[in-house]
Parts: sequence; C-alpha cells; structure tokens
Amino acid sequence: MSEEMKIVVFKLAHEEYGIEVDKVKTIERMMPITRVPKTYNFIKGVINLRGVVVPVMELSGRFGLPQETYTDQTRIIIVQVGEMEIGFIVDSANDVIDILEDKIEPAPEVVGGIQARYLRGVAKISEERLLILLNLSEVLRKDEIVNLEQLEV
Repeated sequence: MSEEMKIVVFKLAHEEYGIEVDKVKTIERMMPITRVPKTYNFIKGVINLRGVVVPVMELSGRFGLPQETYTDQTRIIIVQVGEMEIGFIVDSANDVIDILEDKIEPAPEVVGGIQARYLRGVAKISEERLLILLNLSEVLRKDEIVNLEQLEV
C-alpha cells in the first residue's frame, strides 16, 4: 500500500511546485523585506515574523528563472530546514493536495529550467497536470545555511 502525502502547491514562473506540508510552518502575504548586504543574490533579505528574524529567498532567482513582478497573489512560504526557518517568495500558493508516494517519479535532469538536484521528483496528478516536488535539502545547501544563520543574529 502506497503512503499518502499532503503537499502544499505553489506557482513559480507559470509552473506548479510542491513542498510537503510537514515542512511548511506558515504561508504569509508579501511584507516589507530588509535587505542584507554581502549575501547571495537570490537572498532578498530578512523579515520580522512575529518577533523572529527570518531570511527570505527569491525562489525563482535561486533556480535561475525569470522573476515575476510581485502581485496580491505573491506569498512567502515559511519552511523549516533543519533547525532554521526560511521564507521562499513564490508567485502564489493556492492548494493543499494529497498524493500517493507511488505517483512520484524521479526527476529528469532538467525540469522547466531547474536542475534535477533541486527536485525530489515529479508527481503525476492527472493526465494534464504534473507537480514538481522540491528537495529542500538541496535548495538550501549546508554552506548556505551557515551563512543564513548568521543573518538571524
């Protein structure tokens, strides 16, 4: 019997992506971001989220995708990576769905311009709908997490 997973679905550059619900802390509307000098160019800065300083990453910038203009639909998905919280800016976060583990296929080398190492796999939701699942441990590598942890001070 295949395990069922709950996935938060979000859009980025007109494609649908997913992150497991248990890794998502909260989904926030866009808010003021304080720039931090000398960080990676895909790090937009930090936000003050209920008294906690959280680094924020432009996910499209991380993947080398064209950056969309922020709209009323733009969201910051706050995820837990190890001991750290980080926000991902996405075009919209619109759904939570259940998928069976056996519907997830290994990621091809490149999907939508994104390298396979950032991807956990691709889930076939229906004949017309594929969902690209992120591999959070690769989206944020250990050396980058060390740099981001210094922003939280």
